[in-house]
Amino acid sequence: MKKGSWSLSEKPILVFWETTKACLLSCKHCRAEAITKPLPSEMNTKEGMRLIDQVSGFGKPSPILIFTGGDPLMRSDIWELVDYAHDRGVVVALSPSVTPKLEESFEEFRKHKISSVSISIDSPYEKVHDGIRGVEGTFKKSVEAIKRLKGMGTRVQVNTTVMRSTVDGLPDMVWLLKELKVDTWEVFYLVPTGRATFREDLSKEEWEDVSSFLYEASKYNITIRTSEGPIFRRVSLLYKALESKGVNVEEELPHGSLYYKLIKRLRETLGKPEGRSKAETHGTRDGMGVIFVSYDGLVYPSGFLPYPVGSVRKQTLVEIYRRSAILNKIRSSEFKGKCGRCEFKYICGGSRSRAFSYTGDIMAEDPSCIYKPMDYDDLLKRYGLTYEDLLSPGDDHGEHR
Repeated sequence: MKKGSWSLSEKPILVFWETTKACLLSCKHCRAEAITKPLPSEMNTKEGMRLIDQVSGFGKPSPILIFTGGDPLMRSDIWELVDYAHDRGVVVALSPSVTPKLEESFEEFRKHKISSVSISIDSPYEKVHDGIRGVEGTFKKSVEAIKRLKGMGTRVQVNTTVMRSTVDGLPDMVWLLKELKVDTWEVFYLVPTGRATFREDLSKEEWEDVSSFLYEASKYNITIRTSEGPIFRRVSLLYKALESKGVNVEEELPHGSLYYKLIKRLRETLGKPEGRSKAETHGTRDGMGVIFVSYDGLVYPSGFLPYPVGSVRKQTLVEIYRRSAILNKIRSSEFKGKCGRCEFKYICGGSRSRAFSYTGDIMAEDPSCIYKPMDYDDLLKRYGLTYEDLLSPGDDHGEHR
């Protein structure tokens, strides 16, 4: 699979660097299990610059380097690292926490030409969001931060983690995004790792309903992509193909009670959509187009997949990404169970992080997926479609996570 003119086996699209574990929030679902102060094994400035050199070493255009954490603004050298990345021709984005550190840094965002920032809002309901983030007032400050960043001309992406505590708020999240004029929504399907608990996970039937809902939500002029929710691609590809034949998917396909509850609220709030879907169906996954570097230099297929494949303190990121045996197995879709037999294994492939979380096996089938291979046979035949019609590259099949 390729992005533009390069193979995802040779170069990732996104490199996430967990610059620090330090953060002033205490989120209940924190992947990083962040703490208030940096750990002594955190990569220093010189090591950070070497990592930036390694990202540049993939060649031009370089992968996008996303400074995350913890909270990257907790590093005293963060702007020095940002400037160094610019000098090396590496495009950077920031994923800061909404704390007083962010309030102090707006002018730095302008000064250091940060073009893209992601802000997390897990629920449109203040009490729910603040309860998850562990600090009262975080919701209001997040909304204010988005308004201020957009006013500066910065591209803002909103990140939302879907879990039992937040799923009912999804329709009103769409309304909030429209109010804030945010046009990119990254929806994280919860993976029980770090502080996230298994009891917050949804059932496979509920994840299918969430995916179907998000497809409909993407018709409200919002670009929707998912993290650790590759089943969204399968759902979106099927719905797009059926709609191209004039099929009403809500009438034709079975949905669960969660879907109907979410859709009812969405339409009560925003009416019926008039636009076409802006669901992204790109074929990246953990370790394929995406790679994660931890605070101490260890490299993982994803921040949600605690299975180290190397260390940038011992090898270059280029060597690790291209030569790791497990990464190459992921990229060749050598999955077990139904994921290995699935018609959608190259465009979806299941969440490797969720498979590992539940089974301890990176290559196991994704337990969040309700689909069984060849489930669509009769449906596709009825409308003169094939799996190839669903999977053939379209205008929106450029790679992202």
